Amino acid sequence: MNYAHPEVLVDTQWVAEHLSDRAAGTPCHPKVRVIEADIDITAYNSGHIPGAIFWNALTTIMQPDYRFNFDSSAFLELLTRSGIANDTTIIIYSNHNAGAHCAFWFLKVFGHNDVRVMNGGGKKWLAEKRPVSTEIPTITPTVYTLKNLDTSIRALPEQVKAAINTDSILLDVRTAQEYCGELFMMKPPEKTERAGHIPSAVHLFYESALNEDDTFKSAEELYALYNSKGITPNKEVITYCAVGARSSNTWFVLKYLLGYENVRNYDGSWNEWSRLPDAPVET
Repeated sequence: MNYAHPEVLVDTQWVAEHLSDRAAGTPCHPKVRVIEADIDITAYNSGHIPGAIFWNALTTIMQPDYRFNFDSSAFLELLTRSGIANDTTIIIYSNHNAGAHCAFWFLKVFGHNDVRVMNGGGKKWLAEKRPVSTEIPTITPTVYTLKNLDTSIRALPEQVKAAINTDSILLDVRTAQEYCGELFMMKPPEKTERAGHIPSAVHLFYESALNEDDTFKSAEELYALYNSKGITPNKEVITYCAVGARSSNTWFVLKYLLGYENVRNYDGSWNEWSRLPDAPVET
């Protein structure tokens, strides 16, 4: 595939072969921790990768207002009860493409070193008729040492404003209906809700980077896709969507699969931008 950083993407066979890996010197702790990150636990309860734990992308990672929870104590508690240590290899998959990359980006903000995404997610695992379990694993809590937040992969509102009508690329990865203003946060706008997009933003739906089986397209196909929109490696790119989840998928593609050096995810996204009184909006 010639991806820039192929080590962050693992296939289903690799996951199947490493489910039982144990950490050196601590046999009660797995070396590999598999997380199913999704917005609904229904699929997890009906059958998940054996040993996988569940993170709700909207309630585990985000707060009730759909903003990412960057509280260090909450993150520490999450990883501790999830049986994750600093040297744990975290494998994330989802039945909805945005969930896994939302969790990946979140973990990278907190500086976890070894995080990988299972290419194709739950859809590919099930299509290959690999084993699933309905058993909820028993987790032994770990000790986790917090690192400083990596703010270099976040875009804040003032940085987004500064990028409007410049050589920087504001990349809107929502549906065409959201971009045009027909939908607001995936529903028709109501009352004072402002629908539309950030001025000068380029539109490219995030799933354009995926094959039909939910695996990523080849590096060559991805380069051609983004270059066709003027999204080139020499430019600063800020991705956004509704709550920062779908845009984390595109951030992952640009940063890790294509090796773009200056790409950030605007995690506040439309949820924040549309509510800022001085933020310009176009339809």
